[in-house]
Amino acid sequence: MRKFPVVLDLETKYTFREYDDPKKLGITVVSIYEYGKDRSEVFLEKELNKLFPILEAASYLIGFNIRSFDLQVLQSYYPGRVDQFATFDILDDIKEKLGRRLALNDIVSATLGKKKTGHGLLAIDYYKEGKIDKLKQYCLDDTLLTKEIFEFGVKKGEIYYFDPAGKATIKVDWKKYLEENGENNVSLTLPF
Repeated sequence: MRKFPVVLDLETKYTFREYDDPKKLGITVVSIYEYGKDRSEVFLEKELNKLFPILEAASYLIGFNIRSFDLQVLQSYYPGRVDQFATFDILDDIKEKLGRRLALNDIVSATLGKKKTGHGLLAIDYYKEGKIDKLKQYCLDDTLLTKEIFEFGVKKGEIYYFDPAGKATIKVDWKKYLEENGENNVSLTLPF
């Protein structure tokens, strides 16, 4: 059965230097790519109510550090329980295989030969400076790079990173997040 995941990334108003609780960081924008509709979209903080039905209908939420960061930040806005979403975290999979974390940019560089368009602190600066279009584009760029990494892993069964000896391989088994026998995982977590 074909799965219809959503790739998700978000940017915050504050850093962990200002608040150590992710729920206090505040969301500026959330960017998604919907496999079911083959489209991407960016939501401002005031538009998050439009995002929630999309997340509810997704077979999986896919992201990079999504469990420890994005979903924890989103919980302060979402009326349901984010821990009930079927989630695939690329960083968690890497940590499980390597025993350590890698930066998204390191994976993107080694696997795709590309670079991120900036870093999270730059996104906060865009927000503080009122450069909302640049902020939206930065977040969308990260979402689409995460999607590319995911699709590369699905297609090739591996992704890459650089270690002191050169380019190293991480074997992955990600096809199951797009195709799987059985039921489509739909997370309905809103209280009724």
